[in-house]
Amino acid sequence: MKKRIKLLAGAAALLLLTGCGGRGEADQAQATEATYRQISQEEAAEIMNTQGDFLLLDVRTQAEFEDRHIPGAICIPNETIGTGEIPELPDKNQRILVYCRSGNRSKQAAEKLARLGYTNVLEFGGINTWTGETVSGSEG
Repeated sequence: MKKRIKLLAGAAALLLLTGCGGRGEADQAQATEATYRQISQEEAAEIMNTQGDFLLLDVRTQAEFEDRHIPGAICIPNETIGTGEIPELPDKNQRILVYCRSGNRSKQAAEKLARLGYTNVLEFGGINTWTGETVSGSEG
């Protein structure tokens, strides 16, 4: 019995020392995946009101954007964000605040932007619950 316990303890120590302590390839790949950060609408409003170094991105359709959007936003529909470069977003380190109608497309777009190498993506949900100012028309 003592011999079996020593053998098991030795095997466990060997596994820990060789880096096989529970993190498989899938876990390691997930740890290196690109990510974005979800923030509250209050936090987004605070950034918009007090900081100037951000880009406001509406990922709804152009028609939805023209109907009503947050002032200063640009429209790049989620469906057009793919695997290629985005000319309207040349700086991959630029802070980008992303929203849509309800929060679904903004999460999808934020994830795609992170995979494209954008490093400072902040997703804050949908305009349906936005209590701040909105405007109509095609201009941001």
